[in-house]
Amino acid sequence: MNTTKKSLAFGLITTFLTGLGFTIISPVVPVIVAPFTTAHNQALIVTALMATYGLCTFFCAAGLGSLSDRFGRKPILLISLAGSSIGYLVFGLAGSLWMLFLGRIIDGLTAGNIVALFAYFADITNEENRTKVFGWAAAAVGIGTISGPTISGLLAHFGNSVPFYFGAVLSLANLLYGHFAMHESLPRTDRVSSLSLKQLNPFSQIFQLLRLKNLSRLLFLGLLLWLPNAALQAIISQFSLDNFAWTPVFIGLALSIMGLMDILTQLFIMPKLLTVFNDTQLISLSVICEIAAYALFALTGFLKIWPIFILAMFIFAFGDSIFGTAFNGKLSKTARPSEQGKLQGGSQALQALTRVVGPLISGQIYISLGHAAPAIMGVIFLTLALGVLASSREKVTPANL
Repeated sequence: MNTTKKSLAFGLITTFLTGLGFTIISPVVPVIVAPFTTAHNQALIVTALMATYGLCTFFCAAGLGSLSDRFGRKPILLISLAGSSIGYLVFGLAGSLWMLFLGRIIDGLTAGNIVALFAYFADITNEENRTKVFGWAAAAVGIGTISGPTISGLLAHFGNSVPFYFGAVLSLANLLYGHFAMHESLPRTDRVSSLSLKQLNPFSQIFQLLRLKNLSRLLFLGLLLWLPNAALQAIISQFSLDNFAWTPVFIGLALSIMGLMDILTQLFIMPKLLTVFNDTQLISLSVICEIAAYALFALTGFLKIWPIFILAMFIFAFGDSIFGTAFNGKLSKTARPSEQGKLQGGSQALQALTRVVGPLISGQIYISLGHAAPAIMGVIFLTLALGVLASSREKVTPANL
């Protein structure tokens, strides 16, 4: 394997590990936190851990990308892998609640390396192959996200901390591989000479989007979907434990449905739907599917019948997969070609912020209003989203960012 292939392999493995880090905690976290809290507050702690990881990732994603422009890709990516390895280890060894939060903070602060990774891929590929490589990277994130719950659930059979030791070993092994196999892709002559605070500020991209009047309805629509989505995914493992008394193995397998369905939808269903429906129609279809899924999740909260829960998982994953493709397609038509990166970056930052707020909301209402409350919130928000779609008659024109 030549140097470029080795570097590409390192980058794709690191991208896979980034996806893995988002989901590996999900099946076992309710069991992990149980000794350190009361049953009443358990859901709140679970969602707070999710929100903490999301918050750290949100604040550091833009910063790590900018730091890689200043100091090079290799040191930033290797430091990120070291942070992930330490974060996993601290979480697995945690003997108290503060250590659990410390582990997720360490891992989250270095998990925002996806921006540096994509910059690295751009460095090592030519324009002809770049889109293909970016597709591989997106697939690697998806595979990591799918694998996380399954790996975690299966390894938890040998101990609830074993998935995190596994994650630590994987990250450390890839760090060592990257140290010897990865070449620095950004020459010193191409690096920025200094950094400004604005470059490290994740809110700057969001503020640019919020100032655009012709994006207001579309962004509001996105928020109405992203918030309950983040809320549901943060609480779903605790929901499964409380309602079905599932072990981490079953929780992990159930959560992997969403990733599997996403792949099947994108490979086999979306190509056909795109020949029949436009972006707005696909968004409407996705919203209707998610309303149905949230209603089934809420019903499960009252009846505690797991087959209904599994059916809801399939419908939710289908609707969510359609929405992502259609929303990004519609969003891209609001900007000129030279402004696509800025627009999509701001959208991703906004989504990341909902992954902080959503879990905090879901944990609180799950405790105070009942197990079905996060799903009922989803029904309400998505019904509002249908209203936004029905009332929108504005023509989408390229925005000036």
